[in-house]
Amino acid sequence: MDATEQAMPIEEYLAQGGVLTSPDNVPGRYRGELLRLMASFVDSEMAGSAGFAGTINAAPGLKSRIAAARITLEKTDHAERVLKVMSEFGVDMARYAVHQPWDARIGRDADLGQVRHGGDMRLSVFHYPLQGWIDAVVMNVLQGLATVVTLRELIHVSYAPLASAFQEIAPREAHHVELGFEGLDRIVADREGLREARASVKYWHPRVTESFGTARSGRFETLKKFGLRHRPNETLLADWKAETERRLAPLGLS
Repeated sequence: MDATEQAMPIEEYLAQGGVLTSPDNVPGRYRGELLRLMASFVDSEMAGSAGFAGTINAAPGLKSRIAAARITLEKTDHAERVLKVMSEFGVDMARYAVHQPWDARIGRDADLGQVRHGGDMRLSVFHYPLQGWIDAVVMNVLQGLATVVTLRELIHVSYAPLASAFQEIAPREAHHVELGFEGLDRIVADREGLREARASVKYWHPRVTESFGTARSGRFETLKKFGLRHRPNETLLADWKAETERRLAPLGLS
């Protein structure tokens, strides 16, 4: 910030679209919300990668195995990119990467809603186990579309180094979705595959819905004030539902 910006109250500066560029000029409350946002993304990517890794050998062909391996690798890489930003705030990257059982899952029939579970900050959807290859592909598509919608928001965060990291991550997460749809196209071409895919959509759709948080969230107003969010949860959810319907309906998975 220049001298004029430094004289302006930080919240007013951020509310007007200002950006911060280093931990040195980050106020305490902003720091806490920023670290929480980053931890949720990192933990979700780590848990998502660990869960998907277990499906690589279940893939029905070499192309599918390569796609699954790529998604597993790149999600870990995305976590590392954001962890590097967190490390500027004193987070120990080496310890962080191994301090949680990222592949841990709860029962398939459990219902967490939006509640965080365990010792990390992953979204609740990443606590549920995958059940075979078709289930993994459906989950990757639905949650991948949610990630794409969320990243359209997060590439505009007011902490510039994090915004840059998200801008690099966003197109690769979008490519993961397209890899998922390539697999889904092959799955629904078979009657039994279509039946299983429909069952998986029914299972995962409400769980991904929960990952968008509550409507009219009071916490959103705090994040908006800091320039860490711009559009409310219900708007992001509506975007995801519309995109999901648009992409799944032609496959008979509406």
